[in-house]
Amino acid sequence: MSNPPLTGEARLAQLARSKAARKRKDKLVESVLLLAACVSVFTTLAIVYILVKESLLFFTHVPVWQFLTDTQWTPLFDDAHFGIGVLLAGTVSSSAVALLIAIPLGTIIAIYLSEFAGHKSREILKPVLELLSGVPTIIYGFFALLVVTPLIQKVYPDLPTFNVLSAGIVMGVMIIPYVSSLSEDAMRAVPMSLREGAYALGSTRFQTATRVVVPAAFSGIASAYILGISRAVGETMILAVAAGMQPNLTLNPLEPAATVTSFIVQVALGDLPHASIGYQTIFAAGLTLMLMTLSFNLLGYWLRRKFREAY
Repeated sequence: MSNPPLTGEARLAQLARSKAARKRKDKLVESVLLLAACVSVFTTLAIVYILVKESLLFFTHVPVWQFLTDTQWTPLFDDAHFGIGVLLAGTVSSSAVALLIAIPLGTIIAIYLSEFAGHKSREILKPVLELLSGVPTIIYGFFALLVVTPLIQKVYPDLPTFNVLSAGIVMGVMIIPYVSSLSEDAMRAVPMSLREGAYALGSTRFQTATRVVVPAAFSGIASAYILGISRAVGETMILAVAAGMQPNLTLNPLEPAATVTSFIVQVALGDLPHASIGYQTIFAAGLTLMLMTLSFNLLGYWLRRKFREAY
């Protein structure tokens, strides 16, 4: 027996209940998404709070000026020195070597994948390239120590076993997928009309790629470079294994050196009491590293805005 048809008022009431149920579901989904978004914000704020809090305790014992200008870093010795410049020198040296490898090769690979490779080649090469970013960094570290260093020593016999050069080269290879993948995505986002206009004016594929596509996509390419820089500055295990973890105020990549991240690993795995000044150095070093990374990210944001306005 069929149900009697709803009256006008009953139909309106049913529609109102259905609409209210949809609104409740939308509110629930919105709340879940907001909570998920807030997790990253709260995590970042918590990290900043811990770093600043512990660093302030450190700077009550060590003046900021001494921290920035001292030329020695021996916080675990009886004659303690706290010159962060020693660790920054190792960080800058290793990052420079890595970027000299990653940026040119990553850009060339991105241009090939975006402008020259066929569909099948791109579908094969890009996933294979991105596998490099999935290799554990400890494996890269031992590869630098046991394979790359002996190869370089055949050309330069005086190279010590632990050195920044081999660690930086392998770190650059590790960073290539980050630079190439993001750069290729930025180039493929360039409208095809720009390429067609360049071809109509008689440009070759290479000229179109280098003089039209790359400048038009430079905001995205700059973001890839900044990500590569941040990844190089924050790398830990490759340098901890292959660079020697020896504090050395030098920019010469042929020598061993310690970086900010490798020192943090060294102290965090030790037996220092948490309240000691030696243990608190890792928070001051971590705060310095965070400020470096933040400055690079701000630079990337500025570059993106500038080149988006230009194009």
